[in-house]
Amino acid sequence: MPQTLAHKLITAHLADGEPTPGTEIGLRVDQTLTQDATGTLVMQELEAFGLRRARTELSAQYVDHNLLQTDEKNAEDHAYLRTAAAHYGLWYSPPGNGVSHPTHMQRFGAPGKTLAGSDSHTCAAGSLGMLAIGVGGLEVALAITGAPLRLRMPYVWGVHLDGRLPPWVSAKDVVLEILRRHGVAGGAGRIIEYHGPGLAELTAMDRHVIANMGAELGATTTVFPADDAVHDFLRAEDREADFTPLAADPGADYDLTEHIDLSTLEPLIARPRSPGNVVPVREAAGTDIGQVVIGSSANPGLRDFAIAADMVRGRRTAPQVSFDINPTSRQILTDLAATGDLAALVTAGARLHQTGCLGCIGMGQAPAEGTHSLRTFPRNFPGRSGTPDDSVWLCSPETATAAALTGRIPPPRDLAVDLDLHPRPRLPQHSAVNTAMLVAPPPADDAERIRPEKGPNISALPEFTALPDHLDAPVLLITGDDVSTDEISPAGAHALPLRSNIPELARFTFTRLDPDYPRRAADTGPHIVIGGDNYGQGSSREHAAITPRYLGVQLVIAKSFARIHWQNLINFGILPLRFTDPDDHDRIDLGDVLTADGLRDQLRTGGPLTLRNTTKSRDITAEPHLSERQTEAILAGGIIPLSANSP
Repeated sequence: MPQTLAHKLITAHLADGEPTPGTEIGLRVDQTLTQDATGTLVMQELEAFGLRRARTELSAQYVDHNLLQTDEKNAEDHAYLRTAAAHYGLWYSPPGNGVSHPTHMQRFGAPGKTLAGSDSHTCAAGSLGMLAIGVGGLEVALAITGAPLRLRMPYVWGVHLDGRLPPWVSAKDVVLEILRRHGVAGGAGRIIEYHGPGLAELTAMDRHVIANMGAELGATTTVFPADDAVHDFLRAEDREADFTPLAADPGADYDLTEHIDLSTLEPLIARPRSPGNVVPVREAAGTDIGQVVIGSSANPGLRDFAIAADMVRGRRTAPQVSFDINPTSRQILTDLAATGDLAALVTAGARLHQTGCLGCIGMGQAPAEGTHSLRTFPRNFPGRSGTPDDSVWLCSPETATAAALTGRIPPPRDLAVDLDLHPRPRLPQHSAVNTAMLVAPPPADDAERIRPEKGPNISALPEFTALPDHLDAPVLLITGDDVSTDEISPAGAHALPLRSNIPELARFTFTRLDPDYPRRAADTGPHIVIGGDNYGQGSSREHAAITPRYLGVQLVIAKSFARIHWQNLINFGILPLRFTDPDDHDRIDLGDVLTADGLRDQLRTGGPLTLRNTTKSRDITAEPHLSERQTEAILAGGIIPLSANSP
């Protein structure tokens, strides 16, 4: 039978299980990616597993999130990651090298490989014909030890592209169109596979933009074929030998299908405060703005900065606008300097920031309250920018730069007429490759002698106990739909430097939803959280499971869960349950006490669990939807206790 590309990649790496949608499969992992906001816990997990040397083909640790060094904490973590990477046999990319996703794509990405990354945007590598999946840090740690990556087999969603993008429309508008149609949970349980003649118009970095924001759709991953565009990209990176052509077989059947005529698209923008809140730019025209930021893993390519440079060349950005340029890699910054685009940007009024994620996770560039910020970022969740009451819009570099020039949101096509603006960025055929900035893992004998440097901000992993047989706990928090991991365990310059110190980081848990939650949790002990649909969307950070567990959460009952967070809850011994009747969400009040007897036996038996709301004298049923492996992890109190107790 003809196969989709996704099925080919899965079949080639299948360790166990049957690739039938909804069943658990194990995949052999070729490469792993960790970044600093999640990597410190991964290194501690490798220590807990007793690993001596990475067992993957290649594993890389990047420092790209926590770059602001306002005190000693981030610098201490950088030293820890550098020495731990050497000890365990991982490549190390130091601060300033760039955002993990485009940097990994430039240096290590290869068609046909599998990549597990402790960052939800790991799926960006699907732009090269890889099967790249964002997961929690513990899943990556297991992959580094040689264990298969386990997940529910997704459906394969074929998106057929034809036509050509019109002027002022770019790759960001393609993925915003999918979000406009389907929302932030539209890709849940799916792999998105792009195919069709329209691909010929999209470079490898254009595809990176689209694949990256598959995470905003809740998709397991996104895949593109490895074709001439990928060949051109690898040739420009001095890596032509790593190219292998890959594509779906002619006549392959997809579980679901979609069609996009690129020629019909127009500039789009996501309003605050969701990537799924998408409208045409013309509907937002006239909105005054105070900030524009170009960069992030969602628009990381040289072209995305070069188009902005060509638009502002010889002009001056509006005086009320902070025009922030956040280069995504050292290589791209070098290329911008060589082409003269960097000078054009700075001369026009740009503020240049160091290469990395930074503003995307609230690590600097926080906008003023009461102003609108246009960003080429992947996410605009409430408060993620670092400003509690922010107003962040997501758009293409063309739309963002047009706004920087005028001080308000204009349709870029109108600006072309008003200013006779017709940018034609000039891109070099060969990239400014600098492999010397990456630190290769030392030989095994040398690595044994390197001890990870642990500063005082690096705490030990908490020890969690097994699931009790009898549950009797109050409901301490009730949330609505689409609660993100940013709202569970915030990012930003105040919280993220504590990512290696769970007791201190726990003080920020759920504070964007309830500032008093950490104190109430500490006073209460074991308790329950009630969630709505798509609970835990967004970042893969496992802190959003660890700190609630540290504060006493034993059970989360929700209408539905985002994939990565659901697995993170299981990994750290929090039982995730889905309401059998979603209306039960609204029948529970804050402070209600829920009880369950024989909980461990109920889990092992399978099927719905019965909980008693003793406050209201009524029963609730909820579904665990766990595999046997996941059930055993929950019963043990998490993956690490389960591993410690295994023979």
